[in-house]
Amino acid sequence: MDYRALDSITVTDIKALGIASEVADELHGILTDIIRSYGNGSPETWCHISKRVLSPDLPFSFHQMMYYGCYKHYGSDPPAWMPELESAVFTNVGQLLERRGKEFLGSNYRDPITSFSSFQEFSVSNPEVYWKAVLDDMHITFSKPPKCILQMNDSPDCQSPCPGGQWLPGAVFNPAKDCLSLNENRSLDDAAVIWRDEGCDNMPVKRLTLRELRTEAWLVAHALNSLGFEKGTAIAIDMPMNVTSVVIYLAIVLAGHVVVSIADSFAAREISTRVNISKAKAIFTQDLIIRGDKSIHLYSRVVDAQSPLAIVIPTRSTGLSMKLRDGDISWHAFLERVKDLKGVEFAAVEQSAESFTNILFSSGTTGEPKAIPWTLVTPLKAAADAWCHMDIHKGDVVAWPTNLGWMMGPWLVYASLLNKASLALYDGSPLGSGFVKFVQDAKVTMLGVVPSIVRSWKSTNCTSGYDWSSIRCFSSTGEASTVDECLWLMGRAGYKPVIEICGGTEIGGGFVAGSLLQAQALSAFSTPGMGCSLFILGNDGFPLPQNMPGIGELALGPFLFGASSTLLNADHYDVYFKGMPRWNGMVLRRHGDVFERSPRGYYRAHGRADDTMNLGGIKVSSVEIERICNSVDESILETAAIGKNLNPLFKVHRVVPYPSLPRTATNKVMRRILRQQLAAQHRSKL
Repeated sequence: MDYRALDSITVTDIKALGIASEVADELHGILTDIIRSYGNGSPETWCHISKRVLSPDLPFSFHQMMYYGCYKHYGSDPPAWMPELESAVFTNVGQLLERRGKEFLGSNYRDPITSFSSFQEFSVSNPEVYWKAVLDDMHITFSKPPKCILQMNDSPDCQSPCPGGQWLPGAVFNPAKDCLSLNENRSLDDAAVIWRDEGCDNMPVKRLTLRELRTEAWLVAHALNSLGFEKGTAIAIDMPMNVTSVVIYLAIVLAGHVVVSIADSFAAREISTRVNISKAKAIFTQDLIIRGDKSIHLYSRVVDAQSPLAIVIPTRSTGLSMKLRDGDISWHAFLERVKDLKGVEFAAVEQSAESFTNILFSSGTTGEPKAIPWTLVTPLKAAADAWCHMDIHKGDVVAWPTNLGWMMGPWLVYASLLNKASLALYDGSPLGSGFVKFVQDAKVTMLGVVPSIVRSWKSTNCTSGYDWSSIRCFSSTGEASTVDECLWLMGRAGYKPVIEICGGTEIGGGFVAGSLLQAQALSAFSTPGMGCSLFILGNDGFPLPQNMPGIGELALGPFLFGASSTLLNADHYDVYFKGMPRWNGMVLRRHGDVFERSPRGYYRAHGRADDTMNLGGIKVSSVEIERICNSVDESILETAAIGKNLNPLFKVHRVVPYPSLPRTATNKVMRRILRQQLAAQHRSKL
């Protein structure tokens, strides 16, 4: 749609969007004053429009009219949100830079906003200084401190075969212990978890204090000890992400065991695959998952998967809904074993930094899923991402609809609790008004999303009438978002920024993100992750010059704090490093996504490299085509572009309506499946 410049918009244009005459007159008057003061299309103009003109109750079409009208002649990457120095100095990074900016950057340091990009570069070139400063600020404790932050591969003491070196060598600690620890920024009465169950939407939110969370996690850890497992035993969790599963997760880590993450949506075969790869000796699960009027049998899937010893939690207060398999234990009987130890502190089992703490899995859509171990360093990476990019700290309430079966579940636990924030959980579907009301009632300050959830909210307008003014920022991951989805989401909370983040299970967090110290463009990343270096590979397979605009497959510098260095069922070097180019003597790490760097320095994701199409020698991503198709008609919810026997004119060959697109359990569109389905349809007609 071709939008008009702001000074061409009339009261009649505003009324045509369904806005009452008197309101349209008032809005146009404010708009005229803003244009007079700040111009017709500057970032300052938009900043004042977003604060003084727009509100969630106005039609989204009016929001679009203002945004696109303001930036009609701006060019690429117009800022949808801009930081203000008065608030930037109070962010985690801002406070660190105000204290030590001149120490880090010398006379080049100006202020947290002006100097942020230089600080990101400093984090890459000075990992010893940067990571020590961040870990100290987060109050991470070690029973035995590391010899150094990073031991390079050429060091005779380095024990890692991975080109990424060895992080925190010699350190001994337990990240779950710090999730539950006290310090000057935290009291036992602080709310550690805030939650609500679906169907209880008109009841007050429930709260678990730090004192209560410690007591419950200690008791479960004692109960695990009573089962006689050796240190480092793999123990699975196949449950929704609720208060009980978070307690179990922390207890397994406290006791020095390894969590095996299994999504509660998996069928028996997928559960069995993950249990067998990880060699799990026990599994925590629920008898049922209740969603509305539906009861989903979860324990029966665990039994069908021939899982090992199961500890089964009843979903209803009346008790278990079925008889247990011989040898399995009810949750009540499990805790009853150690009832005399309730309230007794559990002495956390502290281990070396390279010890495993969690085994997670890739989605496995192309074969057996990769089993990716997180070491004890990875939780610190997760928390550091939140500390820096989302500015999570004491007093925040952090919500992100996810599951412990995927990396964002454990990420959320550590991002919240290691930063002394409250973890907000809604045990139910995030797609309806129940979750939306929970965000309001829990006073969530950082709301994480995946774009498909935003798409659903936008299409059903289920956020209407709810107050999200407590939100300081959003964050989005999982798939590429669209400009209009981000614009709509920002508008629900008074135009708070959307911090895009992209990473991977094997990274333990993000490698590219946004920042509250930089202007944020819609559906774009403003910076490499802290401590991360990014390389866009040209057609020759080698990196384009740094900071040069371009598009191509993304590669990462090998020195990534907390990233994987081994796989349980594949050769780590072959998967991530074999065949990759070298840069300044170091082999780059494969990621597999196509990324674009714009002339203004923003990054955009264009999907997986195997989802690109070569059109006359020009690489075009599926995502790029889909963004255009999605904007053709408002009745189109989403599209998937696939390439097959491209004709020389590169025209759209066929449009196939689908009620919904096939997705992985992490909401990624499976274009490979669509290609197979289309090929099968073609063969059937021959």
